[in-house]
Amino acid sequence: MKLRSVLVLALVFITALAFSLNVIFLVGDGMSFNQLLLASILEGRVLTTMTLPYTGITTTYSADSWVTDSAPAGTALFSGYKTLNRAIGVPPDGTLVPSMYELAKKSGYNIGIAVTCRVTHATPAAVYGHVASRDDEVTLAKQLAESGVVDVIFGGGWDMFVPTAQGGRRTDGLNLIEMMTKNGYEYITTPEQLNKVSSSKVLGLFTKGHLDPVSSRPANQPTLDAMTKKAIELLSKDGKPFMLMVEGSQIDWESHANDFYGVWKEVVEFDNAVKVALEFAAKDGNTLVVVLGDHETGGLSLSKGGYTINVEQARKAKGTTQMFLAQYNISEKDKFMAGLKEWYGISVTDAEYENLKKIPASDLRRQLARFVGEKLGFGWTTFDHTAAPVPVYAFGPGAHYFTGFMDNTDVPKILMTLTRISSITFPVIKETGSGY
Repeated sequence: MKLRSVLVLALVFITALAFSLNVIFLVGDGMSFNQLLLASILEGRVLTTMTLPYTGITTTYSADSWVTDSAPAGTALFSGYKTLNRAIGVPPDGTLVPSMYELAKKSGYNIGIAVTCRVTHATPAAVYGHVASRDDEVTLAKQLAESGVVDVIFGGGWDMFVPTAQGGRRTDGLNLIEMMTKNGYEYITTPEQLNKVSSSKVLGLFTKGHLDPVSSRPANQPTLDAMTKKAIELLSKDGKPFMLMVEGSQIDWESHANDFYGVWKEVVEFDNAVKVALEFAAKDGNTLVVVLGDHETGGLSLSKGGYTINVEQARKAKGTTQMFLAQYNISEKDKFMAGLKEWYGISVTDAEYENLKKIPASDLRRQLARFVGEKLGFGWTTFDHTAAPVPVYAFGPGAHYFTGFMDNTDVPKILMTLTRISSITFPVIKETGSGY
């Protein structure tokens, strides 16, 4: 009788897993409507992200500010709790709250992350981490290594995993890469290894720090869509349900720099990853794809006035201003001005050149980027984040719930309800957003 009961319970568990919903959650860091539309305009096509059938709008504020940073934004999106700026997985009262990924792992899910930043950076860390300050990345690396929550890990930042004597940042002497390989992870560091890997547990750290911007990324670093495709392959191969978090990490950084070219190319790379996710979901039939921004960065406007943007000229741009400044020295006036004409098609007056020359070297990149963008018709209000709402797009089973106006904490509550990994009651989405 006892054996029969055990067999019945096992069958129920296996059946529940078999029909559990896969979730691919793609986050464009710093991405809102205008970053997407900028890339769409310059590409001359509708982005894949824009074709998802259901669309909503979310507020992004943190527990202590209308303007969030990525740490509380990630906590809100993955756990359903507001917290203080800079905190990850720790609400203001100091308790630790599990992310939906941690809950899903306990329910039998495979878990993965694929990002273009360090895997200990704010957004990916919100999948598995709990710290009062996002700057404590050496602690986050230890939490990632010891928790075993994430099965497939793709991104950068091996420096957080090894001691200072080995070129890393750890002062505790721990080599977390060795620890993880002993615990069954296969460690890879190149795109070639990424293509070939077939293990169910993989630690892929392709750079010492963040991956290079996609505009200038060398061939020895993978693209986000390649990492996404491999992550889906590995997570889905054993038939268990899975959750994958993909981040277009550097949309945010190019928006911080007010660099229209950088934003354009980072959004396109992110959109390529969305395409990979959608192709799998369409074939699988049991996968929900959710795409959204965690907050807006830069206060991007798609006009500087005059009812126009010089789109054709912007499309001919040769690179970011970081790339430009690597080739041109502002002290060489004639070459510098000729370079701006060649790279961006803009003419610079003597007075404008003198104003640019007065900018401190540490601030030249972003001030030049804003100057170039404004010449072409793109405006920016800040070099920081804003409180602007962000879009959420969805495809697959349950996608229709991601419509209307909601708060970022509503997103994981819906996901946890759909996947049945939590007893959270389905949220009531107020017209003004929860938390007001």
